[in-house]
Amino acid sequence: MTTGPPPAPRSLPATARETTAETPWPVRTLSMKISDYIDKMSPLWVEGQIVQLNRRAGMSYAYLTLRDTDVDMSLSVSIPGQALDALAAPPEPGARVVVHLKPAFWAKRGTLQMEARQIRHVGVGELLARLEHLKQLLRSEGLFEPGRKKPLPFLPRRIGLICGRNTAAERDVVMNVRRRWPAARFEIRQVAVQGPTTVAGVSGALTELDAMSEVDVIVIARGGGSFEDLLPFSNEALVRAVVQARTPVVSAIGHETDTPLLDYVADLRASTPTHAATRIVPDQQEELQGLRATRGRARQALARRITEERRRLAATMDRPVMTDRHAIIASYRRDIELTTERGRHRVTAMVSRELDRVDGLSRHLRAVSPQHTLERGYAVVRHGDGGIVRDIDEVEPEELLRITVARGDFAARPVTSP
Repeated sequence: MTTGPPPAPRSLPATARETTAETPWPVRTLSMKISDYIDKMSPLWVEGQIVQLNRRAGMSYAYLTLRDTDVDMSLSVSIPGQALDALAAPPEPGARVVVHLKPAFWAKRGTLQMEARQIRHVGVGELLARLEHLKQLLRSEGLFEPGRKKPLPFLPRRIGLICGRNTAAERDVVMNVRRRWPAARFEIRQVAVQGPTTVAGVSGALTELDAMSEVDVIVIARGGGSFEDLLPFSNEALVRAVVQARTPVVSAIGHETDTPLLDYVADLRASTPTHAATRIVPDQQEELQGLRATRGRARQALARRITEERRRLAATMDRPVMTDRHAIIASYRRDIELTTERGRHRVTAMVSRELDRVDGLSRHLRAVSPQHTLERGYAVVRHGDGGIVRDIDEVEPEELLRITVARGDFAARPVTSP
């Protein structure tokens, strides 16, 4: 590898150099990049003074101009009419408010719009900041993670319900649960759901229900209310009590737009008490309908199986072997007779060969036997003690010798001396 200064770039015409250095972007590219950047921004609370508020009858959105109280700067904000209606006192021009908004960029028109989601009077600004800090703390501990949430049982043995005294939330949960599953059983604890005793009452009821073995799910229900009314359900002590419960907890606080911290740590967040009822028990009619459908499919499958087996049985019975029941026995009988005959012939041949071999061995034994030699005229001469005479020098004069021939034996003395 060589080192040294890089080669000098080739010169370009002046027009080419200008085009390369300042290549223009299409409008759509710039708009999309701006839109992507703004979409990544998180919602935040902004404090200011309303200097103009436009809300027309029949329009779902209102438009206000929010001005900084220290410098001459303002923002145009769009906000749903429902968010304005949720305030105890409608905001007027000149009022100081905090608005939960998120920037939105309309790429087609190239305009930046501030879309508000909630609005509060300025007195709650510091409180919102503390809640946001607590929210980030709980999130950093992993308490909002989906992996730690417990699944709800398919059909709880007993449902724990924490609600206010004689409230619409209690009626909504009980009525809708029993409409879906009439045999459902409840353990209801009526406590204060608004005011300074809310946290202690709800936490105590939660601990009591969590200790009951038959309670398989606990619902904390409350109807809608102002931001201040729902503050107890963002209390850190109550939130951590829900986290430590061994029984799955369903949060059914307020309306869809209300999101106390309890919603983030609960095992299931229901938008309303009615919605909670639809999530904790199945619909009996739907289950019965599904059971009937399953039984119908099982009946049809069984009927098809029986029909198929009958068809196969009929096809088997139609075979020739089944028309004459004795044919299969006759076939096996013929096989047995043929096998027996082949075995008999094989055994007979084997015996004949062995007899011939035995006869040959007998002839061979007779040919090599001493008896056969004697029958040819030879004799065996023995001493008196039974020893065979093999040499004439072994014979003593006048010794009585025993001579064996083919048919008998006799004694003899030598007539001459050796």
